Order: sequence, then C-alpha cells, then structure tokens
Amino acid sequence: MVTLAQVARHAGVSPSTVSYVLSGKRSISEATRRRVEQSIAELGYHPHAGARALASSRSHVIALMIPLRTDIYVPVMMDIAISITTTARRHGHDVLLLTSEEGPSAVKRVAGSGLADAMILMDVELADERIPLLRQTGSVAALIGLPADTSGLSCVDLDFEAAGVLAADHLADLGHREVALIGAPETVYRRHTGFAERTLAGFRRRAAERGMAHLHRPCGGSHEATAGTLSRILEERPGTTGFVVQNEAAVPHLLGLLRQAGRAVPEDASVLAICPDDVAVHSSPQLTSVSIPAEEMGRRAVELVMAQLAGEDTTGLILLAPTLTARGSSGPAPHPA
Repeated sequence: MVTLAQVARHAGVSPSTVSYVLSGKRSISEATRRRVEQSIAELGYHPHAGARALASSRSHVIALMIPLRTDIYVPVMMDIAISITTTARRHGHDVLLLTSEEGPSAVKRVAGSGLADAMILMDVELADERIPLLRQTGSVAALIGLPADTSGLSCVDLDFEAAGVLAADHLADLGHREVALIGAPETVYRRHTGFAERTLAGFRRRAAERGMAHLHRPCGGSHEATAGTLSRILEERPGTTGFVVQNEAAVPHLLGLLRQAGRAVPEDASVLAICPDDVAVHSSPQLTSVSIPAEEMGRRAVELVMAQLAGEDTTGLILLAPTLTARGSSGPAPHPA
C-alpha cells in the first residue's frame, strides 16, 4: 500500500505539504499542488477516508444535485456528471449524488449535516428555490447554469444566449429569411430553466436584427411530439427553410420527418442543432451544430469549489464561448419557386 511519505518523496515535498494539499487547511501554490496531485495519481495513493476526515474536519465529498427528469436529455447530464466525478477524484474527493426533486430540502440537509464539503447544482432555473438557501448558509457551491440573479455566486455555463445568436447568424448568412427554433419540452420553459430561456432570448433578438421572420415552438422528444411540432410550424409558416433544434432527442425524428415531407436536407431545409458533438456527427447527414462542452463545464465546476475550499474567492461567472461547426445539414436557402 502506498503511503503519504512515499507520495511526498515522489513529489519532492514534505509529508506535511501532501497533507495540506489533501486537507485544504493551508494555501499551497498551484504548481506544488498540481505536482502533489500528479504523484497521488501516478502512485495510486488512497488516504484512509475516516482518518482523513478526522484530521481535516472535512468529508472529502462533493454533493452533486443532478436532474433526473423525463424532459431533460439525460446523456448530456451524465457526461457532465462523469466529468465532475473524475475531476473530483483527482482532487481526492468522492461525489454524493442527489436528485433535483429534493430541491431546497437537499441543500439544507447537506449544509447542516457535514455530509459534503461542497455542492454543485445543475438544472438551474432563473428563480431557483435552492439559491436563497445557498446564500443563507454560506455553503461552498458552484452552479452549472445561471439564475437570474448571480450576485455572490460561482457559476459556469455555456453562453447559451450567444449560442442562440450564433445559430441565427449562421442561417441569416446562408440567406434564410424564415426560421424556427424547435426548443425543449414545454415543461422546461414553464420551470424557466436558464439554458432554454437564454438561448431563446439570443435567437429571437438576432433573428429580428437580421430581418428574419422567426418563431419558436417547444417540442417533446418523441416522434409524435416532433411530428406535431413540425406540422404546426409548416402550417403557420410554410416558407420556413431554417430550423434550429435545442432538443437532442427530437433531432433524428425531425430529419426523418423532413424527408417524408419531401424537404431534402440541406437543399430544401437547413437544420442546426445545439447539442453534443457525438449527436451531431452520428446523424445523417451530419449536423451543423453549436457544441455543448459537457466535460469542460463539469471540470470547471469542481475547480471552482476546490478553490473555495482553499480559501479563494471565486464569485462570478465563467461563460464558455459557443463554437459552431458547419457540417452537412446546413446550406444556402433555396431559391423561391
């Protein structure tokens, strides 16, 4: 079994420095901390959890509040959760999974029990009921998502408003004059979930600035729901030639339904998705997409709470700039017949 002293020798530091890196009791330079963490990983050192907790008065656990809802695309959430878990392990922490259905009561329980050193909250709503408790308890926490009021909070997210702008610009640059945003299920908007609201705001604003007729329709992930949404759009705006999709589960259904309607992609209709790269590249045709950086979002959230545990002030926003990759599903707007 690898000992703390062996880790210290491998990293070229004192045993007490290794202990401080593990406990967070003292501020350690970034270079030294990374060297110690690398030695821990290379040697496979696993400190005894009970002794470590007694020595540091910490649990070395991060509580992750992750949504388990039928209206959320679970694979993206799992990608973020995996990133959080692997990053936490590199920092000597385990992850305690809590479901969002517990809401404020879970925040209160974690804050008052010492179950975890820190919390990471996902599925953040604009008026999220968990936020007042975070502020009241002064808990170490990071949010993946943005509430309406971010003051005093540490948040990381894709800049979804900029993603909406980027999508609208791409279709406008290709000459499309009538466009539609096929969004998340209606329940997501009823909860005022931040990512959906911000994408819609950015898309609407830029479409109006670019002189495009535009509409937005929520959509479930089933074939029937997608068929109903597409039918409604084409009835209301038959001239729609550009589609932005922010519901990964609806993407394959939409592509098939457009083919059935006699609209070839991209010759007759362009489709752009806000989705993970693996969804985009495994579609036929491959989708033009704004990527969701799940791995980076999870990693940054863990780094935020670890910095707070080390005594640093991480208050503020980390907005990841969206990146659009043009693939085979978007092209110039068709000429009017």
